[in-house]
Amino acid sequence: MNIFFHELKANLKSLITWSIVLVLLIVISSLKFSAFAGDESMLKVIDSMPKAMLDAFSMRSFNLTTLTGFYGIMGVFFYLMGAMAAAMWGSDIISKEERRKTVEFSLVLPVSRSRVITFKALAALINCILYVLITWGVSVLAAQKYQPEPAFFDFLALEMQAMFFIELIFLAVGLLLGCAMKQYKLAGSTAIGIILVAYFLSVFSGMQENLNKLKWFTPFKYYDTSDLFHNGKLDGTYLLITGAIIVVCLAAAYISYNKRD
Repeated sequence: MNIFFHELKANLKSLITWSIVLVLLIVISSLKFSAFAGDESMLKVIDSMPKAMLDAFSMRSFNLTTLTGFYGIMGVFFYLMGAMAAAMWGSDIISKEERRKTVEFSLVLPVSRSRVITFKALAALINCILYVLITWGVSVLAAQKYQPEPAFFDFLALEMQAMFFIELIFLAVGLLLGCAMKQYKLAGSTAIGIILVAYFLSVFSGMQENLNKLKWFTPFKYYDTSDLFHNGKLDGTYLLITGAIIVVCLAAAYISYNKRD
């Protein structure tokens, strides 16, 4: 358990930094929303934009003059920030030991390598949970001035659940990269690269119908905010795929780290 609490303390500064950026994003976005809340003329401006761009960012699925519609578009920013933070935490919990030249000490502790990974991963998981709760809490506070309806809170809760599952995916991916890559310095940047590729695949899949199959290769489409808005629930198929990705990545991380020289 000492490893767990040590990791929590070591990652506290990172959590605070990511949280500050997130709070600033929500506050600034809330101020921007106040400029066109309820202004129907904004819809004409949006309709004048290229159809492909509107489809790529799901802008035709939401009424941006409403709070729910605004947070529907904001969802992609929550997803991206959550994915990047989780991936960095996952990749860094292992690679930082080699970067700081403390890996020899960690490996001679009277605990197995698997337990080391488990305690470190649990600490990163707590960070992910706190990050979602902070996002959720600040969003609720920022929305209060607009007197949101109950439906907004239901949608926000669904969006936060989706954000958490996306975090879990990229936490597992980051952990695998940190455990498996011999060039440990590249683990974090590789994780960010994977996230950006996944994001652009989600954008391309929404631009044209013949690119729709790309959605199976990007977690950002598993939890598309427009689908959450229209269906009112998370898709069971995508939840199963999410679980499979997490299990495979974690299993590969444990195997690769136990065999690592």
